[in-house]
This record gives sequence, structure tokens and C-alpha cells, in this order.
Amino acid sequence: MRVMTHAQRSALHRWTRHEYDRLIDHGFLDEDDPIELLDGLLLVKEPQASPHRTAVLLVAKALERAFGEGWFVQTQSPIILDERSEPEPDVCVIRGSPRDYVDAHPTRPALVVEVAQSGLARARGRKAAAYARAQIADYWIVNLVDRVLEVHREPARPGPARARWGYAAIETLGADASITPLAAPSAAIRVAELLP
Repeated sequence: MRVMTHAQRSALHRWTRHEYDRLIDHGFLDEDDPIELLDGLLLVKEPQASPHRTAVLLVAKALERAFGEGWFVQTQSPIILDERSEPEPDVCVIRGSPRDYVDAHPTRPALVVEVAQSGLARARGRKAAAYARAQIADYWIVNLVDRVLEVHREPARPGPARARWGYAAIETLGADASITPLAAPSAAIRVAELLP
């Protein structure tokens, strides 16, 4: 039996956005592949089961009504967080119009929403850390397992209270509650409207 030395073991490669784009340009990945770049890792996105897809559509519709003119809502499309993260959140709200982003993906969404069932641990962990590090002030998780909305606010850096980036304020709201997006203070959205 051959024993591998530490130097022979394969190392984890962290991809940059430039390298990720080259993989797509050269046909190794297709733009429609269910993969996103997060913290330099190529991650398979949560499957689009019927409840997940329905929730994405409900969230997008509710946010379009809440934000109105001067904003647009995109679903499952890339945003740029930093040099190693180009996730495709289920829903996000961007200032301006789609034509403002012809040359580059949006970088500063006002609100990011992930719909999670099998990917709930990733939404609460790796994704929350990446969004907090990028200073996304309003991050919501539509938790299909418990049928609640988890609202993450106040991005917080690692320190004595936490090992990695995260959110200092996390609130869980049931279907009968309402939520007001930080960037749309006059809007109130019933959580029940977001759930399939």
C-alpha cells in the first residue's frame, strides 16, 4: 500500500472571477450550468424543485411591488461580491435598470434573498458569510423547511464574538408577520406572500 505524503495530496484550488469567466468562455462550463462561484469555490446550486421555483417567483413579484420605479428585481442571475465570489442569488433587488449593467454584473444589491430547502445550511453559513463580507445590509432566507423568513441584518466582521463574517441581527418571522426592506422603508410585505 502506497502512502501519500502531504505534498502529494491535491490542494484545494480557489478560483478567481477571471478564471471562472475563462472556464465559461472556453466551454468547460456553460452559462446555464447550475454552478456558482462563492469564496473561490465552484458550488452546485440548489435544485429547482417546484416549491423552490414557486417561492422564487412569489418573492420576485412581491419585491417588484414593494420597490417600484428606480429598481429592478433579478432572479438567479450573477452579482459580483469580490474577486472570488460571483454568486447567483435566487432573488435580488438592484438600483437602476437592467441596461445599467450591460458591461458588468451588479455589485451592490439593496437586498439579496435565497430560497432554501436542501441548501438551508449553505444559505445560513457560507452564503451569509459572503454576503456579510460584501456589506449586503439586507439578506433574507425564505426557509421552506420551517416555512419562515429569516432576516439577516447588520453585517459583522470576525472577532471575539464570531469566527467568521456574519450578521449581528437575525430575526425569524412566521407567515403571519410582515417585513419592511431596509431600502424600501414605506413598503410592508407579508411573509405569507413569499411562501408557496
